[in-house]
Amino acid sequence: QGENLLYCFEVAPTQPALTQVTQCRTEGSTRGLAAVPRLALNVMACEVLRVLQLTDTALVPVSYLVPRKSVQDFHEDLFPDCTGMLPATGAQAWWAGDSQQVRRVSLHPARRPTESFTSPVIAGTQLQAADTGPSNTDRSVSTGCWGIGYSSPSSLASPGSAATSLSASTGPSSGFVSSPSQKSLQSILGPSSRFRHTQGRVLHRDTHLTNLRGLSLTTPGECDGFCANHQRVAIPLLSAGGQIAILELSKPGRLPDAAVPTIQNGAAVADLSWDPFDPQRLAVAGEDAKIRLWRIPEGGLRETLEEPEAVLRGHTEKIYSIRFHPVASNLLVSSSYDMTVRIWELSARQEALCLQGHTDQIFSLAWSPDGKKLATVSKDTRLRLYEPRRSPQPQQEGPGPEGGRGARLVWVCSGNYLLVSGFDSRSERRILLYQAQALPEGPLSVLGLDVAPSTLLPFYDEDTSIVFLTGKGDTRVFLYEVTPEPPYFLECNSFTSNEPHKGFVFLPKMACDVREVEFA
Repeated sequence: QGENLLYCFEVAPTQPALTQVTQCRTEGSTRGLAAVPRLALNVMACEVLRVLQLTDTALVPVSYLVPRKSVQDFHEDLFPDCTGMLPATGAQAWWAGDSQQVRRVSLHPARRPTESFTSPVIAGTQLQAADTGPSNTDRSVSTGCWGIGYSSPSSLASPGSAATSLSASTGPSSGFVSSPSQKSLQSILGPSSRFRHTQGRVLHRDTHLTNLRGLSLTTPGECDGFCANHQRVAIPLLSAGGQIAILELSKPGRLPDAAVPTIQNGAAVADLSWDPFDPQRLAVAGEDAKIRLWRIPEGGLRETLEEPEAVLRGHTEKIYSIRFHPVASNLLVSSSYDMTVRIWELSARQEALCLQGHTDQIFSLAWSPDGKKLATVSKDTRLRLYEPRRSPQPQQEGPGPEGGRGARLVWVCSGNYLLVSGFDSRSERRILLYQAQALPEGPLSVLGLDVAPSTLLPFYDEDTSIVFLTGKGDTRVFLYEVTPEPPYFLECNSFTSNEPHKGFVFLPKMACDVREVEFA
């Protein structure tokens, strides 16, 4: 209600259960909708559904037609017999156990019984009785018409009627897509994502944190620019000493003009990450090759923090990136210009393992969802897969993106595949999909996107299998559904913001408003 879009979906008992057939933009906003009974349809024009739209000033019929070459013939596959208008039994007989069904009538103009045109003025009681039909209809007999009453375009043939069910004869394609020309068009266009109509929407200004000042926009390309958990965000500032602002998401609005309390990191920030199992612990990698662990007091910062909870020393050069383990507490991995990847045990505040094998700058690293494996992509155009509990040497290596400008990787499809974003030799941004068990064989699929200087940062939503991709300085966010079978990438609606973003991070899933079907 209040919208001017009318969506039409096909419903099937097999996956994909819902497939969009069409969408119709109406002139006025909808105040109410009703489906016209099947007996009133113009069957010779192949009209399978008619909806009445109530607007502020009019009642507008919206007709759905199936394109057929011949409109002189009656198409029985589209119009199985439907429920008639004479009651099958009376109230007393029904209470006594009578379960007869309303007699089905043909929609063929030449075979229609006269009672289907009973006047509501003369036969008000009969109409009333017929109205209660669907609630006591044996669904195994009249699924088709029962569904059509609820404007479902899929159940175009009743399993109980003589006509063969369309879903049985044409597979998963909708009854609307039944002409040969349309089916060949669908095969040309290929499959489409169930989530292709996903809409990105900027929330109301009441939820924004505004008047941010002195932001550091020079964090390395390996860093997301800032980080967030479900309670607060940490944003590096430009001022000396590696200051970090901690802002509470529960207190949106305009920040005061006066300086806010910060963390004094003591060295420029290279990367930062919240502990997924302790929302008050922040790990910060500095350009002085040290990792500092900070504890944020309950309720947020009230005064400047100068003393970290712990300092981790081991790397000999500037650190690129840090990642917490997805399964075990107190485990952190870091990569550095010294071309090593080190795993730290935070409870003991010491290095647990140093992974070897890199020969150039490490662009990105990512734990597998089950926490058993660690994947890296580096400037030497190689992908490496480690199993840290088995060996400090890579278990597998494979060819990565050709361009040396930067790359990111993320695990997708239940941890069986790796998605890598990078550049080709001509600086075109592209995404590559690898089977995690077969890195030496190279990518299964490569998709070129556009030409831009910044590396695409991928975020993957495990539940919908959608990957979001955008770069610092971009205004567009690409969305693709990733599937383990060809064509591997199914494009969804992209999102465009009004101004370029300096950083882009996703909140934990628990922050989503599921009642609004928000999934990211």
